[in-house]
Amino acid sequence: MAMLKVDDIHVYYGSIHAVKGVSFEVNEGEIVTLIGANGAGKSTVLNTVSGLLHPRTGSVRFLEQDLKGAAPHKVVEKGLAQVPEGRRIFLQMTVEENLEMGAYTQPSSAIAPGVADVYKRFPRLEERRRQIAGTLSGGEQQMLAMGRALMSRPKLLMLDEPSMGLAPILVEQIFDIIKELHAAGTTILLVEQNAQAALSVANRAYVLETGRISLSGTGAELMASDQVRKAYLGG
Repeated sequence: MAMLKVDDIHVYYGSIHAVKGVSFEVNEGEIVTLIGANGAGKSTVLNTVSGLLHPRTGSVRFLEQDLKGAAPHKVVEKGLAQVPEGRRIFLQMTVEENLEMGAYTQPSSAIAPGVADVYKRFPRLEERRRQIAGTLSGGEQQMLAMGRALMSRPKLLMLDEPSMGLAPILVEQIFDIIKELHAAGTTILLVEQNAQAALSVANRAYVLETGRISLSGTGAELMASDQVRKAYLGG
């Protein structure tokens, strides 16, 4: 049974038809990735799932519950957390204050254990726990954004362009962390322009082109696809 089921969603920005009948599923324990060019609608799909946008038609169901009209904080309470494109951390707060903000849906008794878990996964953040977040490097800010999302103890973690703007060695580190989170039991929906990295970790993948899904399959199948290689893998 699908943990997340997106069925024929149509999303508009005013009169602009940004997402045109997209359907896909994420099963428990999977990494599912959406790849596509800039402007293909990937982030719009994630923002619709998380309640930041609402589809004009179609449905989004999470753990068999219809999310239609649900406010973003209610979506988080249900166990679905998003790490947004551009990280969107609280730049003037410390690392630890950012993490505490991520636990706003949790009881106060869960905050300290949650912070300890994040520091265990991201030792660099513990070293910088009192540092102002805006002074962190890009890679550290991405780790902080991921740690903040994990503070809500999500059943499904959505990552929007986690490698954006990072040096290749940091991209490798971020994808190692994604693999570790998955191995620890986190279900992941990943949006990523770096198709090579995304497909290498994905159980299943979908290609978005101009608001529509044009191709789907396992990560390995899409990696071997001539269409994908020519369009996204430089082949």
